[in-house]
Amino acid sequence: MTAALQPLLHDALAVLRAPTQVWSAVDGTLGTAPIHGVYYSDVRLVRGLRLRIGGQDAEHLTTATPAADRAGLHSLLRHLDDPTPDPGVRLEIERTATTRGWSERLTIVNRRDVALTTVIELELDLDAVSLDVIKQGLAEPVALDELELSIRDGVVAWRGEGVSARLELEGLTAQRTPTGVRLTAEVEVPARGSLTRGLTLEADDAIGVVRGAEQPVPWSAPRVDSPDQRLPRWLERSLADLDCLRMTTAQHPDRQFLAAGAPWFFTLFGRDSLWAARFLLPLGTDLARDTLHVLAGLQGDAIVDGTAEEPGKIMHELRRQTLVIDDGTALPPLYYGTVDATALWVCLLHDAWRWGLADDDVRALLPALEGALAWMRDHGDADGDGLLEYVDRSGHGLANQGWKDSGDSVQWRDGTLAEGPIALCEVQAYAFEAAMHGAELLRTFGDERQRASAPSWEAWAGELRARFHESFWIDDPDGAYPAIALDAAKRRVDTVTSNLGHLLGTGLLDAEQSALVARRLGSPQLSSGFGLRTMSSDSGGYWPLSYHGGSVWTHDTAIAVLGLAREGHDEVAAQLIEGLLAAAEGFEYRVPELHSGDARSDVGRPVPYPAACRPQAWSAASAVAVLTAALRLRPDARAGSVASAPLPGFAGLRAAGLRVAGREVSAG
Repeated sequence: MTAALQPLLHDALAVLRAPTQVWSAVDGTLGTAPIHGVYYSDVRLVRGLRLRIGGQDAEHLTTATPAADRAGLHSLLRHLDDPTPDPGVRLEIERTATTRGWSERLTIVNRRDVALTTVIELELDLDAVSLDVIKQGLAEPVALDELELSIRDGVVAWRGEGVSARLELEGLTAQRTPTGVRLTAEVEVPARGSLTRGLTLEADDAIGVVRGAEQPVPWSAPRVDSPDQRLPRWLERSLADLDCLRMTTAQHPDRQFLAAGAPWFFTLFGRDSLWAARFLLPLGTDLARDTLHVLAGLQGDAIVDGTAEEPGKIMHELRRQTLVIDDGTALPPLYYGTVDATALWVCLLHDAWRWGLADDDVRALLPALEGALAWMRDHGDADGDGLLEYVDRSGHGLANQGWKDSGDSVQWRDGTLAEGPIALCEVQAYAFEAAMHGAELLRTFGDERQRASAPSWEAWAGELRARFHESFWIDDPDGAYPAIALDAAKRRVDTVTSNLGHLLGTGLLDAEQSALVARRLGSPQLSSGFGLRTMSSDSGGYWPLSYHGGSVWTHDTAIAVLGLAREGHDEVAAQLIEGLLAAAEGFEYRVPELHSGDARSDVGRPVPYPAACRPQAWSAASAVAVLTAALRLRPDARAGSVASAPLPGFAGLRAAGLRVAGREVSAG
């Protein structure tokens, strides 16, 4: 019996606009790989698409992707051509994804002096399978009888998994087949002319909790001049990808957030959406404002072990139905199993204020701020030791609840797994920063009671900081460093990991400790030449294609770069930026969720992690974080200006079209 395997993604063509995504071979055909299909709202509606013209396949030339939601597929039809060397009959397909569905427009272009008579034939295998089943490698074809397929008046309709689909045909006739429909048209292409046929699918999700955003993008388009063109190119591609990841909730269609990524995470994720919005703050605060409000609207208000909900807690992910990951893990539609999103919510609120979020928006969010701070104290610190830790009490939730949430992400240096409850080092940093900055917001915007509470949060943060320094530091011949975590027995888990980079810029470390961390981050064991490895290469569990045990995550490196730049570790910051720019170039500026930790000196170009999502919101948004770090931007919301002190090597970098307090500013 063949084992069920997660589909690979690295060599597939993706065309998307949330909540629609089309995954195919580079030539546009669907059905030769498990990920292939037309998806709407996490349901695959078409699993196969094959095109023949005049009884033969077209010969693929090239595929252009001018935007994330469009692709142009260019092919030859030499069997309809004359025998001369120059190709004279071409097929051009325009594929488009929209917030409502998908369309294909097929155009045959004829340069010959005679008209061409031929037959267009499109075969579609129809489907209605949940995306999580496909991710598990368990998808089986759905019988047409289960889809309630109908063909009437040029419209093909079917439904399944709560989604209804309607396919409208332009100059094509539909016939039922054992797996779906065959669309045909007998056509005459005029001499030195062209002919177009097409189809448009519109879908509706009866149980959908998120939708595609119809509003304009909530950020500015910066104009970046640089002697090194890799950063401007990465920014341009990333912002186009982020545009197509914009979503709203069904309850609040006026407020936008960024879906975490395609194909698996096309929805609201607390941690991912917060980091992406935080990275984008130099382009305006509208996205941050909306993300903060959406998450505040879902903030926990009760203790529910089955969903990991607790009062004041910010959620982890929102789905249309229960998400089955494996035999032991099933996440409810609204799941709160994250230890860091609550503190990160507070950090985003503070940083958005620093970039010019309106005072009234800050005041409106103060109740959610107080709830988030109280969660850190009352529930995040489950055992009362002054540190935040996590444990899955449901028996079916995530075993690890930091950003490295795979089951083997917290290891000892010899490769054995740490036992929970787990207290992660970076979570203590987020919590310290959140408490200090939350106190500042309460003192600035709060009523008398709230202002009076500010010192208690600063005291709580001070106690956490002291506890961290007592508990986490490990002596080592190469220099002391913080453990990735404390395990259930409060032992220091000694693996050297990229988590260290998240401590910088939070205020948790003193100057000497910051320098020790910076030196580790710049070491060849962590710095691959394409970004930071998630785990040091001298660890027992290291493997360059391990999801959280040696691979490189762009956003992870970007967080470290921001902290390094903020604390004056210019050389290491510039080194890691160079690695990210090299990776961006290697992936044609659509940087995936993660890539291999293989050394740049060994492989020359970044090796894909074959199941990585792309585009991924925080990977794409990292381009803006790199710009922020390279220019070392410091906003002054009251003055509506931004200060800049570029890192060495970036003196020629200039950025216009940034935004502070709604004003357009320049830097560099």
